[in-house]
Amino acid sequence: MAVTMADITKLRKMSGAGMMDCKKALTESDGDIEKAMEIIRKKGQAIAAKRSDRDAAEGCVLAKKDGGFAATIALKCETDFVAKNEDFIALTQAILDAAVANKCQTLDEIKALPMGNGTIQDAVTDRSGITGEKMELDGYNVVEGAYTTVYNHMGKNQLCTIVAFNKESESVAHNIAMQIAAMNPIAIDEAGVPESVKEQEIQVAIEKTKAEQVQKAVEAALKKAGINPSHVDSEDHMESNMAKGWITAEDVAKAKEIIATVSAEKAANLPEQMIQNIAKGRLSKFLKEVCLLNQEDIMDGKKTVAETMKEADPELKIVAFKRFTLRAE
Repeated sequence: MAVTMADITKLRKMSGAGMMDCKKALTESDGDIEKAMEIIRKKGQAIAAKRSDRDAAEGCVLAKKDGGFAATIALKCETDFVAKNEDFIALTQAILDAAVANKCQTLDEIKALPMGNGTIQDAVTDRSGITGEKMELDGYNVVEGAYTTVYNHMGKNQLCTIVAFNKESESVAHNIAMQIAAMNPIAIDEAGVPESVKEQEIQVAIEKTKAEQVQKAVEAALKKAGINPSHVDSEDHMESNMAKGWITAEDVAKAKEIIATVSAEKAANLPEQMIQNIAKGRLSKFLKEVCLLNQEDIMDGKKTVAETMKEADPELKIVAFKRFTLRAE
């Protein structure tokens, strides 16, 4: 039977597929709308399978709250062009709406929710077939508390934060959601930082401190010998500076001997307590930077987030927060 423009338009609205894809599907199905939908869906599955090894680095991140429940989700794709498409954003929002309405805790729960003639995962696969790009769900985070707030950074659908509190305080809550977006804390306070992270940071701080002390000793010895440390701080610099006539081969040989001897002697005689004290200071600085309550308030650099909250409401507490972005930081 002949395919009418009315049928093509109807199938386009149902599937979101292009006009030619709809016409071909209707022709193949002899005008049967349901069969045509199935043809388009299978085509989408085939395209999605072919592109499964692609990198879905772009996408849309959204956040939503419903009373004491808040969530973020990301629908990822391959290009910025698709990520900014209205239908793509609308699909992301519909998926998030369903997730929040059902108080889902995991991505697997969301993927199994009904949507259209199938599941949410089917809808994502179908959209992948329409756009020809790999798509996948990611970044599903949840917080729950007496009061929640959400923040979509600059409304660009690239970075979202959600925060739960023990009670309502709208203006403070919004500012804290912005703080999390800007400063990327890893925990509410020091107690929330895993011991493994603290141990790793202290070890890094110890090694960095030792290296700095050795370097200071080497530089002092080189200067005493009349050699500019910056002229011999690497093999490339030594070669380059000899070619320029800034140092001689004898200077290079002398510098290498000083570097080797002083480095070994200083490394073997570093004051352990001093190293530990400097490393602990560095850990404290790290914890100030990564713990939300310890951070300087971006709205008032003279106060910490904890101080700002206490001034607003001594009883206000952050229960949990989550942050998700598609951008490398």
